[in-house]
Amino acid sequence: MTVHLIKLAVGIESLQHLKERQAWRIKNDPPLRHQTRSTPKRAAEIEGKGSIYWVIRGHIAARQIVKRIEPAQWEDGSPCCALILDRKLVPVLPRAVKAFQGWRYLEAADAPPDATSGAEVRAAAKARAAEAALPARLRKDLRELGLI
Repeated sequence: MTVHLIKLAVGIESLQHLKERQAWRIKNDPPLRHQTRSTPKRAAEIEGKGSIYWVIRGHIAARQIVKRIEPAQWEDGSPCCALILDRKLVPVLPRAVKAFQGWRYLEAADAPPDATSGAEVRAAAKARAAEAALPARLRKDLRELGLI
């Protein structure tokens, strides 16, 4: 059985920004990884087959295969977990999600499908831009109603 992770891409403004940040990390501090405080208890269901789904500006925007999950250390020497990621970022059909802390499990049946064409990716970006143009209060109310 496969399970995925979902994680907010904190400080990331767009899919392009995430690509640029990861390209820098690949060049300057390989392998590409995301460090997190907690090790997933369902690691065997994730490693090599599950993905991490990145939430950018309130929408699931892309995924990457989690190649390995291994023990690591923060810069201060304290223990953490490293999710070793595939370099390829796969755009997905965006889906709005509420903010949360840390990461969450995402069952395979609940994961958004990959965006299979550039037209889908462009249409999704246009929809996100239209949503961003709404007044903040209206956007909040529509999100609470599950309409965006």
